[in-house]
Amino acid sequence: MIARQTSSAAAAIDPGWRVAGPALLVVLLTILALFRETASEMASIWWRSDTYAHGMIVPPITVWLVWRVRAGLVALTPRSSYLAVFLLGGAGFGWLVGQVAAVNALSQFALVAMLVLAVPALVGWQVARWLAFPLLFLFFAVPFGDFTQPKLMEWTADATVAGLRLSGIPVYREGQHLVIPSGNWAVVEACSGVRYLIASITVGTLYAYLTYRSTWRRLLFFLVSIIVPVLANWGRAYMIVMLGHLSGNKLAVGVDHLVYGWVFFGVVILAMFWIGARWREDDTLPQGPVRVPVTASRPSPAALLAAGSVTVLVAGLWPLVLWQLDHAAVHEVKSLASLGPIAGWQDGDATGPYDWQPRFAGADALRQAVFARDGRRVGLFVAYYRNQDQQRKLVSSTNVLVASGDPVWAKVAGGVREISLNRQPVRIRTAELRGLESARLLVWQWYWINGRWTSSEAIAKVYTALSRLSGHGDDSAVVILFAQQDGPGEADATLADFVAVAAEAIGSALQQTADGR
Repeated sequence: MIARQTSSAAAAIDPGWRVAGPALLVVLLTILALFRETASEMASIWWRSDTYAHGMIVPPITVWLVWRVRAGLVALTPRSSYLAVFLLGGAGFGWLVGQVAAVNALSQFALVAMLVLAVPALVGWQVARWLAFPLLFLFFAVPFGDFTQPKLMEWTADATVAGLRLSGIPVYREGQHLVIPSGNWAVVEACSGVRYLIASITVGTLYAYLTYRSTWRRLLFFLVSIIVPVLANWGRAYMIVMLGHLSGNKLAVGVDHLVYGWVFFGVVILAMFWIGARWREDDTLPQGPVRVPVTASRPSPAALLAAGSVTVLVAGLWPLVLWQLDHAAVHEVKSLASLGPIAGWQDGDATGPYDWQPRFAGADALRQAVFARDGRRVGLFVAYYRNQDQQRKLVSSTNVLVASGDPVWAKVAGGVREISLNRQPVRIRTAELRGLESARLLVWQWYWINGRWTSSEAIAKVYTALSRLSGHGDDSAVVILFAQQDGPGEADATLADFVAVAAEAIGSALQQTADGR
């Protein structure tokens, strides 16, 4: 039990810190050096992304939070914990999985977890409990939250449509695209509000910790910091469309609508903090020595240094394993194996909507073709990946059917359905695309991961990690089929007929490509 006392005397410094303090600093710097690529990737995202720019101030704030409670900290006796070292090893394995599966967020969370666990590993759980919030706050440095964009965009579109209709303005909606009498609008990634949400949660969590002492008030304000930016973004989107509508599309169009959004969001957040300050509970920091019951003898400097050495060795194991896996990587794919003839289908004309191509960057090999039968056409797109890394990978937020702001195509609907691939039931992703002059495409999409089929991005990552860790490489591909939607159900029937005879040939070509390495 740690008892807080106030005194004019300086805090008593436990002599163990003369060794533990420098040792902890060396271990933290060594971990950052061992995982410098992951750390630099995280910092580069802070620098280039407005959504995650707050990450640059998280480490300095963490240092300040530690300094803020230094009076109580230095009175605690540092005691190394090999349980924490074991947990740090688990975090290192998580980093390895993130690397082999090319999941940036997992690798970055694992790195922060290793830095956090290095504290109890060197100086003990008592110190870690004293620094619980500063250590946990460091996780806000990880650029994370893009996965919420689709749902936030959908909610924003729902709220905007509802607001416009309540205002007496007729709205036609197709996906995230809105049509009102004065013009067309689209809810794109920048309108999702994810940047406002992440900023609010980060600042709101810090505000709750500094302003309140009771757990229930801190949790309540944390929930408010989640709800308020979502509601504020709905109001922002409605306000922007209304400003454009009422001004004849002279205001709130182009870049300036982002400025209006930030101003509106800033006012809302300031109001939230002002209201929250009415129930503030000022915290009393320890000003003098903290009396800690002595339950055991102080650890020797040799024991602390030994714990530091073991911590570094455990952390350094995982970059070595990754180097071995990378060293065993095979040569790049030059081309895909031939599909061979598809029974009943001939080479088709890639004109009209069949010149559409998905956006998959960094592939080792690409194959795009059109097949025709009885006046019907099916487009095939395959992107094949091998030796993936954080910059060049199959499953990525930048690998999409239609890029944001595409001048020709827009995704207006999506879903899932089950089909048979090589006599195996597989759920695939579907999408409907709208092009110029009312052209429409029905799209089927799934992934091939070293002989396994899936439509789930998460499962594709798991398959990739398992395959690579087991020594079978990371050969992966996306398979996309598309057909023009001329009438209800026509494109669906066309794609089903093609898959029935082509699935085996597609799977065989992918497997031959993998085996030819």
